[in-house]
Amino acid sequence: MGKVHWQNRREFIKTGMVGTAALPIVGFSPVRSPETKTHGKDPFSGLKMGVASYSLRKFSLDEAIAMTRKLGVKYITLKDFHLSLKSSQTERQEARKKIEDAGLVLMGGGVIYMKKDENEIRHAFEYARDAGMPTIVASPDPPALDILDKMVDEYRLRVAIHNHGPGDEKYPSPDDVFKHVKNHDERIGLCIDIGHTVRIGEDPIEGIRKYSSRLYDLHFKDVTTAAPAGENIEVGKGVINIVGVLKALLDIRYRYHVALEYEINETNPLMGMNESFAYSRGVLAAIPSSTI
Repeated sequence: MGKVHWQNRREFIKTGMVGTAALPIVGFSPVRSPETKTHGKDPFSGLKMGVASYSLRKFSLDEAIAMTRKLGVKYITLKDFHLSLKSSQTERQEARKKIEDAGLVLMGGGVIYMKKDENEIRHAFEYARDAGMPTIVASPDPPALDILDKMVDEYRLRVAIHNHGPGDEKYPSPDDVFKHVKNHDERIGLCIDIGHTVRIGEDPIEGIRKYSSRLYDLHFKDVTTAAPAGENIEVGKGVINIVGVLKALLDIRYRYHVALEYEINETNPLMGMNESFAYSRGVLAAIPSSTI
């Protein structure tokens, strides 16, 4: 896979492609309803941009729902901080109702780790089914993939395997995920984490285009440097070519979750998350409509 060609926020604004639309917000303003549209136009150009609830891990499910609405998006993927894997069927159904009643769409759950244990894996699928999650974002042990073939067929759910970059012995890059899943059921695919992909010096844009037919979730973020030491930062302030990532998603007509995973400022994340969405909206507004 080729090396990354970086384009940061300063360079992007300098080109005049976005201008003031992509500048960071000064303050945080509550949004009245999820995914507010401007003059009838979808601010995310049809992309299902939302929240990976790991970003809100210090808050309850009720708080995470309210905060997601305040951010002006309507899609969410739950981490087990907000719905325990040990929850009952009733608790899962109650969580689903809370999310739906708030006008949000539950896109999936995870990351869920799976050993080669059919009972354990079946439990994860029942969890997802009960909560109304169409996709399980997962990190299964490779020997468990044969069991996943059986489960995706039985439960009619998708599995998106998450690459964790440096230190992940199973799936550091999207290429590594695909090598493992290519001969398995097509409902077993990828969750490309663009931050972890960049931290190992690879290009997430290439992965998005190359594996578009099996890309069932995407963790959206920015990082400070294209190295293992790279840390999470507001989208547009780091080294990831966010313009290229969003354009690639539009080009492939991506229809699954683009989940902002904001890993810093865990006790006060809304300002940075709102800034990240504002930058993304600015980028998307500047991409020619013929691309969309």
